[in-house]
Amino acid sequence: MAIFPESSPMVLPKNAFQNRQRDLIRHQGKRHPYDRILIVTEGTKTEPFYLEEIRRLHRPSSPHIHVRPCESGTSPHQIVEDAEKLFHKGDPSNKKIKARSFDKIYVVFDRDEHEHYDEALHRARDLDGHIKNDEKKWIPFKAIPSIPCFELWLLLHFQEVHAPLHRNEAKMLLRGHIPDYEKGMKTTFADTRKHLDVALSRAKRLAERTTPDNPEQWPYTAMHELVEELLKNARDAGQTV
Repeated sequence: MAIFPESSPMVLPKNAFQNRQRDLIRHQGKRHPYDRILIVTEGTKTEPFYLEEIRRLHRPSSPHIHVRPCESGTSPHQIVEDAEKLFHKGDPSNKKIKARSFDKIYVVFDRDEHEHYDEALHRARDLDGHIKNDEKKWIPFKAIPSIPCFELWLLLHFQEVHAPLHRNEAKMLLRGHIPDYEKGMKTTFADTRKHLDVALSRAKRLAERTTPDNPEQWPYTAMHELVEELLKNARDAGQTV
C-alpha cells in the first residue's frame, strides 16, 4: 500500500492576522454611518441659523453636515450654481468641504419676485441623480423652495395657509405668533419646535395640492423634506430626536 507523506500545516506570516484586521478596519472606516450633506441657502442668516440650530440641538456629527449661505448672490440660479461648484471643486478655504465628498445636496431659496426661479428649479432637477460623489454613487440634488418665502414654513407651525400671500404678509402673520420675530433670529427653531409635527403635516398637504413651479404662486414649501432629512440624520447618528 502506498504511503503518502503527511502534509505540512500551512504557516501564515507572523503578522498576517493583525494585518488583515487592520485592513478590515480601514475598509470599514470608509463607510459613513449617516449621510454627508451639503446645504446652500439664499439667506445669509435666517435659514442658516435655523438649520444650524437643528444641527446643534440634535448633534449629528458636524463634519457630515455643512450649511453654507450662497456666496455668489441671492438669485435662485446662483444658489444652484454655487452648490454645484462646491460639490465639484470643494472649498480651498475649508478643508472639510472636499470635492465630491457629499451624499446629498440641498439648495434653499424663496420664490419672491426672482426672475430666474424656474431656471433654478429646472437645473436642480437636471442635476438630481446625475452627478457622482467620491464613492461613485449617483446622489440627489434637491431644491427646497418656498412660496412666497421661508417665513411660510414658520407660519405653518401656527396656522393653515391656503391662499397666495406676499412675503410681507407672511412676516406680519408670523409676528402675530412670534411678536419679536425678525430675520436673522438665532432662536427660530426653539420658538417653533413644539409645533413641528403640525407644520410637517401642513407642508405635506400643501405639496399634495400644488407644485413649486405653479404660475399662480399658491403657497408651497419643501422645508419639511429638509427638516425630516436632518432629523433622520440625527437618528442615524444615534441621537434622540
